[in-house]
Amino acid sequence: MSWITLIIKADAVHAELLSEALIEQGALSVDIHDAAADTPDEQLLFGEPGEPSEAIWQNAEVSALFDKDADIDEIVLNVTRTAHLDRQPRYRLEHVEEQDWVRLTQSQFEPIQISSRLWIVPTWHQSPDSAAINLILDPGLAFGTGSHPTTQLCLGWLDQNLQQGDRLIDYGCGSGILAIAALKLGAAHVTGIDIDPQAIKASQENALCNHCDPARFVFSTRYRAAVKDLKSNEQVDVVVANILANPLIMLAPVLSQAIRKEGRIVLSGVLQEQAEEVNNVYQQWFDMCIANKQEDWVLLTGIRK
Repeated sequence: MSWITLIIKADAVHAELLSEALIEQGALSVDIHDAAADTPDEQLLFGEPGEPSEAIWQNAEVSALFDKDADIDEIVLNVTRTAHLDRQPRYRLEHVEEQDWVRLTQSQFEPIQISSRLWIVPTWHQSPDSAAINLILDPGLAFGTGSHPTTQLCLGWLDQNLQQGDRLIDYGCGSGILAIAALKLGAAHVTGIDIDPQAIKASQENALCNHCDPARFVFSTRYRAAVKDLKSNEQVDVVVANILANPLIMLAPVLSQAIRKEGRIVLSGVLQEQAEEVNNVYQQWFDMCIANKQEDWVLLTGIRK
């Protein structure tokens, strides 16, 4: 089985109109992306969950997937009219052949070295260093393969700063990668929290795959501190939250009460231009600083006052 991808050049004004018109013409899927992606002219647009960016790339492409027998000439003619274009747009075609999609996906994930002793190894790969601390990971449907700068920033901090016997909360645990790393680096107990049940499932499976003791971890979609004040003996030594700036700001009262006095907070998923705002919110509970940077992302850390 095979398909055809129709790729149309568009500006920001017409991209959405073209997208809707292509769906009306029977497209199996449609996406809008930056025509200059992966070039010096790439235009970076970011949005937050619940507050997606309304901007569209000035130099965009609209891609639509059709069955191989689709009449592309007729489709282009119809969308030109439906999207109220002055003339027929420029476009190109790409043929998509049936592939072993599992193998193709797996080929995109290679072992990642975080430090001299810490590696992330997909389940389908052999570890490059059997003597290292190896996180065996199947990302599944959850965020957290170890390839994103924000994840690597958090892993680097855990590798250098986590103390033996620390109790830790991983808020927004995704695949469980940070919680599992903490266990393998010597944490006494970890609690992973995520609103996505698929993330909880992936975290539990990955923890067991890494031979973590079930008595030392809990993964849940609910966190007690979100609805009730914690007693001092319920507080932890470290909270790590790799999510995004706006959720971090909203969660500040919850996360702050989860940490004992002189405990540490680790925040990632924050762009450099967002760092000051997030820092200022958490400063009322923590002595905050920018601990590290990678690409456009920063790692914020603090000690509980």
